[in-house]
Amino acid sequence: MFVNDQSNVKKSRVITYIDGFNLYFGLRSKGWSKYLWLDLCKLSTALMQADQSLQHTKYFTSRVRGNIGKQERQTAYLDALATLDCFSIYWGHYQPDQKQCQKCGHYAYHPIEKKTDVNIATQLLCDAFHDRFDTAMIVSGDSDLVPPIEAVKMLYPTKRIVVAFPPKRFSSELALQAHGYFNIFEAKLRQSRLPMKVTLPSGVQVECPSKWR
Repeated sequence: MFVNDQSNVKKSRVITYIDGFNLYFGLRSKGWSKYLWLDLCKLSTALMQADQSLQHTKYFTSRVRGNIGKQERQTAYLDALATLDCFSIYWGHYQPDQKQCQKCGHYAYHPIEKKTDVNIATQLLCDAFHDRFDTAMIVSGDSDLVPPIEAVKMLYPTKRIVVAFPPKRFSSELALQAHGYFNIFEAKLRQSRLPMKVTLPSGVQVECPSKWR
């Protein structure tokens, strides 16, 4: 009797590149704050195919400034994420941008996140050059990522780029350039949450913020 044993079949290597700003505001726009306490490695695995193997999860974000509550929630979350294996954080920063109200003429400064798209592009191209993935999964709806996707496709035609769109985020330009794309649905988020309490290497526990429950 013939037995189809696939235990030794080499799986396709995947690295995920998660645009933290895009994912956060996508979840907020959908009213899904309860899914902000996400295990990003577990989410990455949930979004993959059975014949794929997660090599690393790369998270791109910036430190919140000016709002104590937001800073505390973000710090708790980043501390929890730091306990994950094969996981790295890449930092951007917020830059004040002056805008004028069209009704009253008043000027105010609004924070604009900088460097995230550049950091993702840099990591994507470096990882392709060093042959660290077969498939790159980009979690974002930012069309600024089209140029690095085009570059990887041109320079490394055997590698695949897949885009996973966060809730309320979509880019037709990204969808057109990627080898494949899909939306992240609630079921994948629901099964990818961190435990309500996460124990850090120091023994200290961090908890999911009450606003995210």
